[in-house]
Amino acid sequence: MIIGVLTLELHLPEAKSLKEKRMVLKSITEKIKHHYNVSIAEVDNQNLWQRSTIALAAVSLKKDDLEKVFSKIENLIEQNGYVLITDRQKEFI
Repeated sequence: MIIGVLTLELHLPEAKSLKEKRMVLKSITEKIKHHYNVSIAEVDNQNLWQRSTIALAAVSLKKDDLEKVFSKIENLIEQNGYVLITDRQKEFI
């Protein structure tokens, strides 16, 4: 069994307030939860308007499966148009 953790630093250039930022993040996290069986949470930069750090965790029997899921999630976020991924870190245990 492999546990994968994906940490993404996000930039929300269109956010003008924390309320706007949270609306965009909620939309993204709900889409991710709906399409993929992962746990997701905002883990840093909660009080900054245009920055956020989210972490996702998933479990699988193969690392390749986790890599594919993480790649699809990154694509989903980038397709949103309101969010830019500025940094990513993957960890497998």
